[in-house]
Amino acid sequence: MKIVIKLSMVALTLSLVTACAATSDLERLQSQVNGLDTSVKQASADAANAQTRAAAAEDAANRAAQLSQDANKKIQKKLKDKNNYNLRKETKKKQKRAD
Repeated sequence: MKIVIKLSMVALTLSLVTACAATSDLERLQSQVNGLDTSVKQASADAANAQTRAAAAEDAANRAAQLSQDANKKIQKKLKDKNNYNLRKETKKKQKRAD
């Protein structure tokens, strides 16, 4: 009977030590989970911010492209008008020479 009581005491002591170790392990793991949760929230916020800034940059690039196309059209029109003017001028000169 004494052996059973001694074995029971040893088993009880080991159970308590294991329970304490398990509790501290759980607390440590919970702390790590909380830290990871904070990191994930920050990463999500950073990603959302980056997405917003990328959309704004895309809008700015689209506006710049449109302005560039508009400027190109104006330049082409002016060159065409100048070429037409020069062509008319040359034609008038030729007509005067012919008269």
